[in-house]
Amino acid sequence: MGQDPGNASAVEDLRHDIDRTRANLGETAAALGAKADVKSRAKERVQEIRSNVSAKAPSSAGGAASQASTTVKQNPVPSAAIAALVVGFALGWMIASHRAG
Repeated sequence: MGQDPGNASAVEDLRHDIDRTRANLGETAAALGAKADVKSRAKERVQEIRSNVSAKAPSSAGGAASQASTTVKQNPVPSAAIAALVVGFALGWMIASHRAG
């Protein structure tokens, strides 16, 4: 009672299908596990944001001052308005703190 050669190849095909399905299921489970690992994903996102900020930030304090100076020279009216707003807010806060204390 030997096996039918056609039947043997069908059985072998089924085994290969089962192996592929197991491999796919393992990959799917790993992908779901990675998505569920919130702590790891948050760390990756923080690292990504740090890299982006580092790439966009000036390399030194002098570079930042130079960039700010250039921006003010190019846009004097908005810069003056912002400065006046900041000074007004600071004075108002200091006066309110002095009266309350």
